[in-house]
Amino acid sequence: MADKKKASMARRKQEIQLQQEIETQEEWEDVMSKEGLYVIDVYQEWCGPCVGMVGVFKKIKNDLGDPLLKYAVAKADTIDALEKYRGRCEPCFLFYATGVLVAVIRGANSPQVMRTVTEQLQQEHKVIDGSAERKEIKDPYISMVDTMDNDMEEDEEEAEEGRPASKKDGKQMRFKGELVNFGDENDRSQESKKEVTVAVIKPDAVQAGKVDEILEEIRAKGIEILKDEERTMTEEEASNMYTHLQDEDFYKDLIAFMTSGPSHILVLTKGRTGENIINEFRDLIGPTSVEEAKEKQPESLRAKHGNQTYMNALHGSSSEDQAMRELAFFFPDYAIPVAEGKPKLQRTLALIRPDAFKHHKDEVLQMIHEAGFKVALQKEMSLTKEMAQDFYKEHEGQEYFDELTTRMSSGPLMALGLAREDAVEGWRSMLGPKELDKAKEEAPDSLRAKFAVEDVVINQFHGSDSEAAAQKELDFFFPMQQTMAVIKPDALGTKDEIIEKVHDAGFKIAARKETQLSREIAEEFYSDHKDKDYYNDLVEHMASGPTMFMVLSREDAVEGWRSLIGPTDPEKAKEESPESLRALYGGDILKNAVHGSSNPERAKEHIQKIFGDLKFTCDGWLAKDEEEMQDQDEKKEEAAGEETQQTTEGEEQKEGEEKKEEGGDQTTEQQEEKQGDIEPPTEQAEEQEHEAEAAKTEEPQQQEQTSTEEAKPTEEETPKEEEKAPEETPKTEEEPKQEETQKEEEAPKEEEKTEEAPKEEQKEEEVKQEEEAPKQEEEAKPEGGEETKPEEPEQKSEEPAKTEETTEEAKTEGEEKKGEETKTEGEGAA
Repeated sequence: MADKKKASMARRKQEIQLQQEIETQEEWEDVMSKEGLYVIDVYQEWCGPCVGMVGVFKKIKNDLGDPLLKYAVAKADTIDALEKYRGRCEPCFLFYATGVLVAVIRGANSPQVMRTVTEQLQQEHKVIDGSAERKEIKDPYISMVDTMDNDMEEDEEEAEEGRPASKKDGKQMRFKGELVNFGDENDRSQESKKEVTVAVIKPDAVQAGKVDEILEEIRAKGIEILKDEERTMTEEEASNMYTHLQDEDFYKDLIAFMTSGPSHILVLTKGRTGENIINEFRDLIGPTSVEEAKEKQPESLRAKHGNQTYMNALHGSSSEDQAMRELAFFFPDYAIPVAEGKPKLQRTLALIRPDAFKHHKDEVLQMIHEAGFKVALQKEMSLTKEMAQDFYKEHEGQEYFDELTTRMSSGPLMALGLAREDAVEGWRSMLGPKELDKAKEEAPDSLRAKFAVEDVVINQFHGSDSEAAAQKELDFFFPMQQTMAVIKPDALGTKDEIIEKVHDAGFKIAARKETQLSREIAEEFYSDHKDKDYYNDLVEHMASGPTMFMVLSREDAVEGWRSLIGPTDPEKAKEESPESLRALYGGDILKNAVHGSSNPERAKEHIQKIFGDLKFTCDGWLAKDEEEMQDQDEKKEEAAGEETQQTTEGEEQKEGEEKKEEGGDQTTEQQEEKQGDIEPPTEQAEEQEHEAEAAKTEEPQQQEQTSTEEAKPTEEETPKEEEKAPEETPKTEEEPKQEETQKEEEAPKEEEKTEEAPKEEQKEEEVKQEEEAPKQEEEAKPEGGEETKPEEPEQKSEEPAKTEETTEEAKTEGEEKKGEETKTEGEGAA
């Protein structure tokens, strides 16, 4: 027994002598400072070093006998430099040449280790001789993990700041490459790597001579082949690759098959970032079972080229983690390309005028697609002569104006919103010169030259001349619209990815709500499907878990959202629209991830059911949100801003209120000047009497200004002293009280011209004003465009509080200047 123990200790001592033990940061730094090629087995205490490779290391050492070759085992748990390998190091071998990382191998792959040791020793001797330079690499797996961690940290920081975790300054942040919002610039770090996947064309497809055909089909899908290497796997390589299948009955047959002949190992990506390449390639190759692939996805590569079970022609990484492991396994020195990021997209308006639309629509659309434009918006419509004149009003006065507007209103036309990196200039380049003679001479292949109508001087196409003009013109043809978007319970786990794609498509999320529907609400929401066979199943599914509802704003939002989500059946969506949301995230017709309103009317009904009454600005945001932004920009008082937000009824009325709020703190004289500017010509009589009755008119006008902020009438509803006289006869029940109040207040009002009323009196009058506010609102409604006289006393009762609130700080130079200009205009009008 003692002899066996001694023998065991001797063997362990030899192993320790073969592999230097590194357990502290100081020991690590000491090794990094020494010359030679170190093969370091990185391990953690819970699993220990890879004992199975010790024999391989001994054989290599004995065969080569090179003093530059050294072995070590490093404990990641206690070495700061190896912190990132904790939880990711079984088994992992790092090759360091004089402190420089030159190779990485993951997995106990003895042939690869032997080959790498030999190659790196030869390279190190050349470096020492001065005939070569040492090439430092980065561990591809750790680099990818770093990128993921950095992006996730940024998302967490944004979430803490109250911003959506999937968005930063207009940029979509994900660990799978980089996503940039429509119209936003890309300034991410150059260290961001593309997403890649590893694919294997198996021996059966190679032996059948199908490699070139498969590669061509892969490229036809826009997939880039970064690496293509033919190699015959060893039994050990195949076993390491398929360790996750070692409990399957066919495991031994699979290993024998994978080592029966050469395979092609591929590294794939797509586009600028490689986003979603793993899922896209797996969708391209189809289900693992060849029989299932032929039944469900007959166009998949496995259905076309596979035979049976594991002889299914191709393999593809199933996850990002597996892709990184396989990449390190097959190509340990490969450096993943840097993600380029998405470019800034432009949008422009394209018009196919009536004559060209009638005869050449399909041909023109085909040319647009071939030029790389994405048709983001599309509408067929007819303009009236007045609409055409309004759209081209900047050209009014030109000799061609009448013919242009006549042609534009002569029949249906097509309006398009085109998107591309250089959409404005790109589309104008396709159009050619505006003058037809010049277009035919200088750009005969341009659209205007090619589709010119004989004996017509007006060309057949329109294009915006700048980004600003494009936005204005798109708003004309595609006004802002809202639709209801629903992320169903089966897809709620991918809501962040879906929201990213919502932003990418140019939608604004004006409102959102995550909730679990009751069966009753689900039945009501899908009431239009009540006669369908699947109705009960649909209702049960919608009530089975949380659902996210969103109000999306965009030009042509209803059709735009329905286009983004794709056909109802996910299988059909994968065929017809593989980039649609239902193709990417849907399972079946019932669990198809998302829902969208079928038309604008249904959208309004759905929004009303879920969110209640919402009002939106011309930019697509909730009216309340835009008010908040304006309050911040103009530095208004918070209380006044909140009051304005609650009573907003439209953009035009809001602008009028802001003007009145700005003028509310001006002097009485400035208010009189502004009043003269905004009132109709009937104000002339009041202006003529102004000087004679200044003391009387000065006070009511200031009171009128104050009441405007409280009751918010439009400018045309501003009370006029001369027009009130005929209104005195008909009186409501409240008028006696109001007249009595007016009499009681007339005396203190006169004194307020020179000094402020006591604070206690102001508070009493404020209470009165609040109690009679509902009455004031009723009487603020004019009959025949006029207001009733009883409103005047209530305006007077408001005056003391308003006078006290007015401060000298509010009287800015800009307001005084504006008042002077207004006075001049008012005098001119009079």
